[in-house]
Amino acid sequence: MTGSNKEVSGRDPDLRLIEQFLEMMSAERGASRHTLEAYGRDLTDYRKFLGNRGRRIGQAQADDVRAFLAYLTNRQLAKTSAARKLSAVKQYHRFLLGEGLSKENPATIIEGPKLGRPLPKIMSVDEVDRLIGTAKKAAETGRGSKALKTARLYCLVEVLYATGLRVSELLALPVSAATSDERVLLIKGKGGRERLVPLNDPARTALKSFLALRRQQWGEKDSSHLFASRGGAGHLTRQHLGQELKTLAAEAGLAPSKISPHVLRHAFASHLLAGGADLRAVQQMLGHADISTTQIYTHVLAERLRKIVETHHPLGKPPQGPGQARS
Repeated sequence: MTGSNKEVSGRDPDLRLIEQFLEMMSAERGASRHTLEAYGRDLTDYRKFLGNRGRRIGQAQADDVRAFLAYLTNRQLAKTSAARKLSAVKQYHRFLLGEGLSKENPATIIEGPKLGRPLPKIMSVDEVDRLIGTAKKAAETGRGSKALKTARLYCLVEVLYATGLRVSELLALPVSAATSDERVLLIKGKGGRERLVPLNDPARTALKSFLALRRQQWGEKDSSHLFASRGGAGHLTRQHLGQELKTLAAEAGLAPSKISPHVLRHAFASHLLAGGADLRAVQQMLGHADISTTQIYTHVLAERLRKIVETHHPLGKPPQGPGQARS
């Protein structure tokens, strides 16, 4: 929260309670700065709405929460935005009840707007093979100034598909990730949560080859970041990587619009589940705090199977005309 809000909170009990909730989210749940800022905005909006109704947050009733949801709808907010704000309100009231700061949770029975569940873009195993194969060939044939760039891109693609890392986690990898002989990476993800991610042999080989070439061209005086850059972040940006992937996709004969670092993360998860991997294990490797986030990939697989049945199974095809009904 801003400094002015903190000064006001000395006189306003509602702002003090919001600060306590945000402190709990940070300390106990490891919420990121962006998440805390979003919750702060949502709850400040809720507080102002209740104030206009002559209520304090601790006095809110179920009708107040319903009216807040109607207010969000009348503002023509996207359903996802309204659902996020309602989620913040629900978690806040749950916190107040759990801390003994209120006698009931008025948001318990309130249902948010129904959201369609967008399915992530998925690459097939064949498409991933083509993308990696194209990157590997370019790395093997790269010469001169292109050698390091092509080796870096091949390394990035191999590691991304082998681990399912978020692009921010991938680009922030230290040089030690390529110098260790361990078959796992220790990743510090969202909210400072740490997790172990297995690293397969092709990814480890690509890492070591890239690092060796980097040292050969740059010498020992280089950045602690594996994918170093002269930019302000000290490492390659996600925008630069995204553009390189689209160029690679075109060279592999794939639609550039279908390829991004996040799509490769989706491919990692969906291909693991399709191969019989345990959902909890995939959740842990992806760094999802809630398993419901990981379950989206089971919906992707179910949708793919449904289309296969409709296309190829005789019972999935509609009758062709009069007298041709299925027996």
